[in-house]
Amino acid sequence: MPRPHVFLSAAAVLAAAAVSVPVASPRAAEPPRLPPQVPGAVLEPVALAALPGWREDDGAAALDAFRRTCAGPGPNPPQAPGVTGSPADLAAACAAAAAVKPDDAKKFFEARFSAYRIVRPASGTEPERRVGFLTGYFEPELTGSLEPGPGYTAPVLSRPDDLVSLAPGETAPGLDPVYRAGRRTEAGLVPYPDRAAIEDGALGDRTRPLLWLRDAVDLFVLQVQGSGRVRLPDGRGMRVLYDGKNGQPYTSIGKLLVAEGHLPLNGLSLERWTSWLRANPDHARRLMRMNASYIFFRTEPVTDPALGPPGAAGVPLSPGRSMAVDGGLWRYGLPFWLEGKLPGQPGRGHLVVAADTGSAIVGPARGDLYVGTGAAAGRAAGDLHDRMGFVVLIPKPAPTPNGTVEDAAKDAAVPEAAAGEPRP
Repeated sequence: MPRPHVFLSAAAVLAAAAVSVPVASPRAAEPPRLPPQVPGAVLEPVALAALPGWREDDGAAALDAFRRTCAGPGPNPPQAPGVTGSPADLAAACAAAAAVKPDDAKKFFEARFSAYRIVRPASGTEPERRVGFLTGYFEPELTGSLEPGPGYTAPVLSRPDDLVSLAPGETAPGLDPVYRAGRRTEAGLVPYPDRAAIEDGALGDRTRPLLWLRDAVDLFVLQVQGSGRVRLPDGRGMRVLYDGKNGQPYTSIGKLLVAEGHLPLNGLSLERWTSWLRANPDHARRLMRMNASYIFFRTEPVTDPALGPPGAAGVPLSPGRSMAVDGGLWRYGLPFWLEGKLPGQPGRGHLVVAADTGSAIVGPARGDLYVGTGAAAGRAAGDLHDRMGFVVLIPKPAPTPNGTVEDAAKDAAVPEAAAGEPRP
């Protein structure tokens, strides 16, 4: 996806960290011409420091994730019309973040961002209007081989050389907008082959196997999650990363299993549905093929085991702090406050950073939290499907370079009368 605006490079961020750069006061900045807006929601100003759980959350961990996202290639320009802060304002916040000490992390966010609760414009009661939906995802750890053989039968395919991907919001003449990729012909773009056709060999030599996994279920899990770590027979590890998709509509296999009466919705988890698929191979092949979407991959070494794969923002994901959002509405790098209790986490809220996206992540109050790597992370991600409140932090207009962290924090406070009562 084209990214015409650029964040600071990693080198620039580190260079800025080597000098003492105070957080500038927003007092001298021009106010924004338009209040923040996003399609499908109302943004209500709130006092960030007054949110339940704000003082207890680990601000330093959130600051680390924010800095890491700042070092990425740049913010995605939202396709939908809206006003959610400019790339220049976000870049200015990134520059200021480089010099902030861990103990001053929350003061930094209070000083450089304005907080807005994401509220549905008109549906249900007031508490219901404030609630969105949060799920979790993870990086699976799988076993594989560079050669096919007994126990390694499912090929992980590279990106085909004739795949043409469409950016969010982009359309192609003659191609139904439901398809997000295609194959170029003399008549223009046509839909790319679906999962069943690809598995039956429709791509020929347009693609090649990067490696083989133990079975089709492991491959399906890898495609659902979008990336994974693979352990080879000699003990070496590699990371398998998303490198495009066929653009066909995605269908949730969990919904199919429930709709056909194979598994109940209550207690449905990754472990449960993968076990069912392996125990019912005939049904499994048919059900997996009902998801026409197919993911292609590339490989790279694992450089930092503590971090996840690169997200759509182009930087490694931080477990528990990186969130996938609707990339057509929100810029990567925007912080979000999650209003609610997360499974296995202390406190009543959690500060995260938009660093990824996904085809199922649609709408302003919809998030998918990256949990981590491996089986335990997979179980935690499976448990995370909760109603959740969302507060977005919009960068303030870039200020003139004066003031201190403390002064800026005072200037950034939202008056209680404007903020309203904090949500319980």
